Amino acid sequence: MTRSPYELTTPEDVLARLHPRLRTYFGAVPSGHVGRGEGVFAVVGTPRRWVWPLLAVFARDAVMFPVWERDVPFTVENRPARVGRGAVDGREGTVAVRAHRTFRFRSGSRTMVDAIAAGPHGLVDHLGRRGRVRALLRAEVDADGPDAGALRLVSTRVTVRALGRAWSLPAVVAPRVTLEERFDDDADVQRVSLRLSAPLIGTLYRYEGSFRYRIEPDTERV
Repeated sequence: MTRSPYELTTPEDVLARLHPRLRTYFGAVPSGHVGRGEGVFAVVGTPRRWVWPLLAVFARDAVMFPVWERDVPFTVENRPARVGRGAVDGREGTVAVRAHRTFRFRSGSRTMVDAIAAGPHGLVDHLGRRGRVRALLRAEVDADGPDAGALRLVSTRVTVRALGRAWSLPAVVAPRVTLEERFDDDADVQRVSLRLSAPLIGTLYRYEGSFRYRIEPDTERV
């Protein structure tokens, strides 16, 4: 991969505002390499237990989990990938970065899977192992202020693939995903915060924490 999905879909002037240490994370992962991070999530999940049955459905496809825990150790691995029909039938597919985030819950380890791809209208997050839920994302980077240099991704459309086609959820019921990544120079760590919210209900799921990240040869794939 010569350019990452972020570089392919985000204007250069926006990417130029990124904190220098974030440019590595959102840049291309070279072929034969993997991006690895280790850290701790201060919180994961939701204390709203009435949401847990719904989260359990998404857990089957490694999207999110019915939990509410604090101080959860985790690892993340980012690898270059291709998604879409082309990746299945032998053609090139769409440029993507596939992430595996492994949470070490008290009940055992669980892995969240998604692939950020370069779509014709911007970034597309293919959620879960099968990518049946997809979110079109808008990338924002402030040039100044308290959030200067941080990347914020906000979902503008959510689709669900069922019965052989993709169904776009109406705005009045569609969940909203907001992801923020920033670099903390004082602590020398990358901080991440994700929130999934719904109209009239509020936050349904979230995680936030910090980690250190590096690019290294992918010896597991040799």
